[in-house]
Amino acid sequence: MWAKLITGLVVVYLLVAVGLGVYWSAEPDVWDVPRVVEQDAAALGKQPAIGFATTSTLIRLGNVLLDKPGGYISNDIAPPGLWLDNIANWEFGVLVQIRDMSRALRKDIARSQSTSREDVDLARAEPQLHFDNNSFWFPSTESEYRRGIQYLEAYQVRLLDDDVTNAQFYARADNLRNWLADVETRLGSLSQKLSASVGKEQINVDLAGDSAAKQSTQSPQEMRLKTPFTQIDDVFYEARGASYALIHLMKAIEVDFKDILEKKNAMVSLRQIVRELESTQQSVGSPMILNGSGFGLFANHSLVMANYISRANAAIIDLRRLLEQG
Repeated sequence: MWAKLITGLVVVYLLVAVGLGVYWSAEPDVWDVPRVVEQDAAALGKQPAIGFATTSTLIRLGNVLLDKPGGYISNDIAPPGLWLDNIANWEFGVLVQIRDMSRALRKDIARSQSTSREDVDLARAEPQLHFDNNSFWFPSTESEYRRGIQYLEAYQVRLLDDDVTNAQFYARADNLRNWLADVETRLGSLSQKLSASVGKEQINVDLAGDSAAKQSTQSPQEMRLKTPFTQIDDVFYEARGASYALIHLMKAIEVDFKDILEKKNAMVSLRQIVRELESTQQSVGSPMILNGSGFGLFANHSLVMANYISRANAAIIDLRRLLEQG
């Protein structure tokens, strides 16, 4: 009798866990950034100031990460969260972009020059958001990230204050270029890992362009790069998460840096970046990430994702060049 009862409970638990797993694996929807920014400003009884869109979007991305169905699951120690490595990697992709933007705000965008004082709330928010993303308790990852979001909210409130010495957001071309440079390196790395899903021979170009350059450890002239089979879906969903976050951040940048982008005639370039990133969010029509050869019978989802990521990255490079022009 006890054996049947225990077996029944286990079966029920597994069925519930599988059902929850399917529900928790659904990626959050993309939202209308300008409309949500207006709503957030109205909730505070203010008109959006320069920088409000970026800060509001960064805060909302953090809340989506923590409050989506199932909450934050990267640090779960029991099923179904323990089984859901795809959405956990999606979370990490979003998290990296949140961290990069919080750092850009602290070191560049909220400072008038390199020797000026950094904003106190941003200085507290950045290390909180860089806390271990896999800590279950003492303290939990969620509690540390929520504290970081609270510091961002404090900065946001001061940003709307009429006191010019309280908080600032400098929408300058050099600040935007610096952040785009970080995005460029992130997407470049993801593109390489996605492209390596089928394996490829690559010539070592680490020191190309500088005849006097040296490196700490000698590398072979040619090497074969291949993403391990068990990591292919991990990289794919990390790229989807990063693209999801960047779609919203780019739309916020379009609002806050509007004058700069229009002056440089770069608004179309930014929108093209968003268009390429939006292509990465299409529904996957397969229950698993396929890894066919480049010209084989079956699809290779990683190569398709790499194509969109590479095109977005190329557009970012073009945008940075436009911003460098006088």
